[in-house]
Amino acid sequence: MNLPLITLGKTSSKIVQRLNLGNGSTWPGHIALKMNKNFIKDIISESHTKVIIVAGTNGKTTTSSLIADVLTENKKTVLRNESGANLLNGIASTILLNTNSRGKLTQEYAVFEVDENALSLLLQQITPDYLVLLNLFRDQLDRYGEINTIVSKWQDAIDALPAATKLVLNADDPQIAYLGNKKTKTSYFGVKEKTTNKENVQQAADSVSCPQCDAPLIFDHKTFSHLGIWHCKKCGLKSPQADVTNASFYPLTGVYNQYNTHAAILVLKQFGFSEKQIIDGLKEFKPAFGRQETLRYKNKNVQLFLSKNPTSFNQSFETIRELEARNLLIVLNDRVPDGHDISWIWDVDLKGIEQFKKILISGDRVYDMALRFKYEGYKNVETFRNLALAVDTGVEMTHANETFFVLPTYSAMLEVRKILTGKKIL
Repeated sequence: MNLPLITLGKTSSKIVQRLNLGNGSTWPGHIALKMNKNFIKDIISESHTKVIIVAGTNGKTTTSSLIADVLTENKKTVLRNESGANLLNGIASTILLNTNSRGKLTQEYAVFEVDENALSLLLQQITPDYLVLLNLFRDQLDRYGEINTIVSKWQDAIDALPAATKLVLNADDPQIAYLGNKKTKTSYFGVKEKTTNKENVQQAADSVSCPQCDAPLIFDHKTFSHLGIWHCKKCGLKSPQADVTNASFYPLTGVYNQYNTHAAILVLKQFGFSEKQIIDGLKEFKPAFGRQETLRYKNKNVQLFLSKNPTSFNQSFETIRELEARNLLIVLNDRVPDGHDISWIWDVDLKGIEQFKKILISGDRVYDMALRFKYEGYKNVETFRNLALAVDTGVEMTHANETFFVLPTYSAMLEVRKILTGKKIL
């Protein structure tokens, strides 16, 4: 039944690519699921492929890339939804496009990053060998709602999983850590280096109540937002002991990428890889599109830091400040992939903004972002309705030995990449 669907899907993907309309990463799966709603389940159930699912608000593309790249470097065959198409149709497409002539999967591993809202639906189709949950922050409130809504869906889906599925959870995120409370095959990652500041919350902190009794949590130490060492004075719930908290090598900068790296290492260790095999693989890692990816444009380096919610923006902004950036382009869109609600820009932390010589702003909501900077008291702002002009202006301002940094929302990142490379991703 599925072989004709697979043939049709592969043909449609080739047509999309030949017409330069994208890489054909979603339409094949869309067609397959329309014709057979159990397409994903049918193909996976007939394979011997080990499945790793990675979900979370921030870091899922990077973490899944880290896992897949190390597996590949160690001569394993891997399929992954590399384009970032992380809804059911994108995952169905990845499966479809990687089948053999008989419509079967033969790869040893499949690594799927999954949209937060799609996770519970996918777990009805796939029983993963490993489920990696990174974090939950407020993101696209008009689409997802508050994080408690997502947690509730995730908990129901996880409770329905068989005991064979291994959970890999962030010990420093209270809501994520608690999801493993009823499961025996659970391991945890965290970050060793935390501040000694005992203030309970940071700007943009989202999970400050106990997931067990709803009392206020006490944060003894923290990294950023609501991640850190926590406990509940009322019921005694506390951070679980993490199995991985540091590494001898990090392929990307920023504390948030330490979490991603530790999650990947924890999964790979459970596959039996040695530390040397893992670190050697990490040293060959290339950033996923838009996630600290550096592209060459007009003989200058342009580095993209996807920033789609308060927490990711704060971490990107802090990281590029540490890299001593002089100029910066921020691109704010409010399309479906970004979320229509952009009120989150008022929750970002712009501490240290005075180090920038100039900040360029573009995107669909260019003037909303400009207003945010006006209220911050920062005046060295230039607005652009034309994104290509904004990119070219920033690149011209950048010296040959410097990097021009861009902080875009998701759809804006795709637009910037198209300007820089001349090609669409999706």
